[in-house]
Amino acid sequence: MNSVLQHDLHDLENILNEAKQQGIDFLNNLENIPTSNKNSIDPTRNLNKLGLGSLATLKEFNERLAPLMVASSGPRYLGFVTGGSTPASIVGDWLATVYDQNTQAVKAQGGTSALIEFETINLLLQLLNLPKSFFGGFVTGATMSNFTCLGVARQWFGAQSGKDFAKNGISETINIVTATPHSSSIKTLSMLGIGSNNYTTIKTIEGNREAIDIDDLEKNIQSLNGKPFILISSAGTVNTADFDDFEAIAKLREKYHFWWHIDAAFGGFAAVSDKFKHLVKGWEGADSITIDCHKWLNVPYESAFYLVNEKHMSFQVETFQNSNAPYLGNPLENFNYLNVLPENSRRLRALPVWFSLLAYGKEGFQDIIENSAALALHFANAIIEDDNFELLAPIRLNNVCFTLKGNQNQENVSKFLTLLNDSGKVFMTPTVYQGRKGIRASFVNWRTTENDVKIIIEEIKSVFSKM
Repeated sequence: MNSVLQHDLHDLENILNEAKQQGIDFLNNLENIPTSNKNSIDPTRNLNKLGLGSLATLKEFNERLAPLMVASSGPRYLGFVTGGSTPASIVGDWLATVYDQNTQAVKAQGGTSALIEFETINLLLQLLNLPKSFFGGFVTGATMSNFTCLGVARQWFGAQSGKDFAKNGISETINIVTATPHSSSIKTLSMLGIGSNNYTTIKTIEGNREAIDIDDLEKNIQSLNGKPFILISSAGTVNTADFDDFEAIAKLREKYHFWWHIDAAFGGFAAVSDKFKHLVKGWEGADSITIDCHKWLNVPYESAFYLVNEKHMSFQVETFQNSNAPYLGNPLENFNYLNVLPENSRRLRALPVWFSLLAYGKEGFQDIIENSAALALHFANAIIEDDNFELLAPIRLNNVCFTLKGNQNQENVSKFLTLLNDSGKVFMTPTVYQGRKGIRASFVNWRTTENDVKIIIEEIKSVFSKM
């Protein structure tokens, strides 16, 4: 064994304690750490010949790389719908690293950690009040979840005309309809060979909405003259957290033949709250659903899961099976996640979620969701009361989409947001909504309090006064 590596092995407890203490210090000081910075490094460091060992490397990390880190898991980081890691999820994530499982099989001599993933999906179905007819698994994020779901949908589409797209390639136009898709869904169409331009945009409901106009959807369906299609619908649009009418879509399913996919990356967690569960009423009729965990479930990045109705399992296996690996056995008889998902190599990504669900239960997450929504409303009310800002859309859940008041200030929106983020006290992201430049604040972090909202409002006013 290499002498440096052997020394680290003998000093393992001390090394991990040093790392643990650094993590504790960071988390305990999180609200004082900037949400943005301009620090930089020269990334052309030469690789040393002998190796520094873990503790010396940790020292260099602290000197050179740690200053690049921002409080993205902190209470005033409101960009990108970013959750923060709860204590239980950190425990699960650390242990997932320590145990270092390649999570694949439920029955195998080489490890059966996939049983933990099965149990975690079952717990999530209970949390979201979804039927056990959904089969699921973990992926890195919404993009790969959408990729998985729409990959199965692509195979289903081909099967409607007796074709196997997975084996023989796409041989005809796949009909996709959607109203306000997330960019990850469009990226997925590119990755699947469907084409990022090859979809029909449905009108949205009039009156400052991003949801599908059901009448226009039906008109477009009728224009297909009975041809199958794939519908991408939304449970929480990224700008204004708007929801499509799932009950109305379910009724269309009784008349027309299509694959129904729901992108519920963060909005799906509305199902946990009695106040908001009406927003997803009827979603159990979907063929597939995408949900992120590193958003409102507040577990470390990268964590999301897909749900596909189990009646489509054969299409899923046809799409993702390792068909040239006979040692894996029959994919339907000997279940292995690498035959139903894009990745062949998978860490035990379910463990942080399992820890979180058991640690905090349904009431814990209901509290996080309802508190986030209340804080979003509180922030929005402060925006309304300030003569310098205006809301671009009503508050439906946890996203606040606003801008500088008056069209004459549109050219100043980007400058204002840059100055605001540069302060390091709060971070938000830019957007464009109905042709106007705006700013989006997403409330999903379990640490955020009314005092944080107060600090954010004071900072917004201060930055504006200096423009």
